[in-house]
Amino acid sequence: MIEPPPALGPTVGEAIREAADRLASTSDTARLDAEVLMAHALGTTRSSMLLSRMRDPAPEGFAALVDRRAEHEPVAYITGSQEFFGLPFTVGPDVLIPRSDSEVLVEAALAARPDARTVLDCGTGSGALLLAVLANLPEARGVGIDSSPGALAVAAGNAEALGLAERARMALADWHVPGWDHALGGPFDLILANPPYVETTVELDRSVAAFEPASALYSGEHGLDDYRILVPQLVRLLAPRGIALVEIGYQQAESVAAIGREADLSSRLHRDLGNRPRVLEFSTGA
Repeated sequence: MIEPPPALGPTVGEAIREAADRLASTSDTARLDAEVLMAHALGTTRSSMLLSRMRDPAPEGFAALVDRRAEHEPVAYITGSQEFFGLPFTVGPDVLIPRSDSEVLVEAALAARPDARTVLDCGTGSGALLLAVLANLPEARGVGIDSSPGALAVAAGNAEALGLAERARMALADWHVPGWDHALGGPFDLILANPPYVETTVELDRSVAAFEPASALYSGEHGLDDYRILVPQLVRLLAPRGIALVEIGYQQAESVAAIGREADLSSRLHRDLGNRPRVLEFSTGA
């Protein structure tokens, strides 16, 4: 008796459709998530997969990736990478995932001081802000600070991978501690900052609250604690004509601008892709 051939598993296209259906209750971008995870499992790009791999057998490892996403783990942590300002960044649980809305800070920095030679990034995380700016200012050098050794290790790895290690120094520093800036080598033409600004009472999406580092998210009852400490210190760190660009929550523009005014800093608001307040550009007027 001739045995029937073993049943074939799903194709890439079929597995993506099944995964998208499963992830629909977890993610607003279920189909995209499934495609990105499949491309990662195949070791190829999403565009190449869509063009030429959809009829291939689905790889065995794909199901485990979908299981992780079904538990709300961010796609970027599953794949270990996230694109920001056209550059690839390694990410992991020690750092926030760079968001496209933060690209307005990089754009504002490059527009405000295209001649900048010294850059400081406060709360560098993955290094995304600092390294995106340095990649577009080939004469500039910068320092990225963070209070997390794990984050600094990720940032240093990204600097090396992007060929920017010789111009980007990562340093352990905490702006809550007096004297934190003594070894940074300022003043600086550009200061970049994406400090924690989420209110401790806010319930974030599970994919954020359960996976991204709380120390980089929360900043007191009104989300303003870190601004109150960091913004007044910017004055002594800025070089003449220096500019500081600080990311804010969409309801915090006036509160953070007021903190700046108390420190004799004038401000200009920049909005993100959704037309929400996103970045305050501070200057001394000197």
